[in-house]
Amino acid sequence: MRNNGTMAKNPARNDKHTTADKAARELHETDKDDRAELFLTGRHQEIPLHPGREFAKTTLAAGAVLWRGTLSREANGEANADAVEVACIHRPHYDDWSLAKGKADPGESLVATAVREIKEETGYDIRLGKLLGKTIYPVKDTTKVVYYFTGEVTGGEFAANSEVDEIRWLPIEEAKELLTYDLDRQVLEKAQKRFRLPATSRILYVRHGRAHDREKWSGDDNLRPLDKKGRRQSEMLVPLLAPFHPERIYSAVPDRCQTTVAPLADELGLDVTVDPLYGDDAWVDNQVACKEAFMSVVKQDGVSVICSQGHIMPDMIAWLSDTGRLPIEGDIAVKKGGVWVLSFNGEDLTGADYIPSALPVR
Repeated sequence: MRNNGTMAKNPARNDKHTTADKAARELHETDKDDRAELFLTGRHQEIPLHPGREFAKTTLAAGAVLWRGTLSREANGEANADAVEVACIHRPHYDDWSLAKGKADPGESLVATAVREIKEETGYDIRLGKLLGKTIYPVKDTTKVVYYFTGEVTGGEFAANSEVDEIRWLPIEEAKELLTYDLDRQVLEKAQKRFRLPATSRILYVRHGRAHDREKWSGDDNLRPLDKKGRRQSEMLVPLLAPFHPERIYSAVPDRCQTTVAPLADELGLDVTVDPLYGDDAWVDNQVACKEAFMSVVKQDGVSVICSQGHIMPDMIAWLSDTGRLPIEGDIAVKKGGVWVLSFNGEDLTGADYIPSALPVR
């Protein structure tokens, strides 16, 4: 197993079948420790725009480290990760102990996959938290790519089923001993690190969906509406953002921003608070006021959505990175309809996960 390396190209790309290639095609789910690679390093994680195109034949999956308990912050902002319990599931088909996960269905994002699979396998409702990263390993003639989040259990009840016949809730160190695969232990260790610096607030920082062409719009630019793709993006943001359990929704002034989060507001029964300080024009005029408005949302704790625009967003994230505990290297992408899940411990940025599209991954 290699940690955070570069994955070798899928053997399916090669015309000549070596002995190693044949062995790879015979690997099964239970052999994942033999050829797995882990991409779990760092508190800045991303899901590619087209994750299913990463290899010649890709099987996408998502799951979560399920946890329950209380992460109480000390004066230094850190918490005792040993205060929580995590779930280990027993799969009768493989007779193993693992973390909950499952394959993506057509028409859903990887966030939706994680939430659905957790519900189907365990019966639990969860609030998604930090994206931990991904694991990659060959299974038969495909490359399986699994994205893992943290997921706090908020309700539901387990009932034994054909996929999972037993769940054990254990302290993290005991769970490491029970888990069958080293791959799962390393994912759990990454979650343990995140638990030690818990998020007091999360901002789901959304760029508005695609709008009609500026050059062909003769009216007030603030009234320029979403186009067909933008309207679809706004609808697909509902199953992408709702699993984080947002409590408040904010938007910049332009209609395309307000309309982007309108379906989510309707689904959750929340009002949309509109403020020009979340938009591009205000950023040009008064960056200090814009920063103060953003941080006022962070200080409320909990989970909030802010729908904004393409000029202010990368600059705001860069400023948060420079002043927090999380350096973000390189350009900061903000595709239309994309989301940055920003985690804060107090007022410090401690996690940044970029999901460039709410549209289905397959």
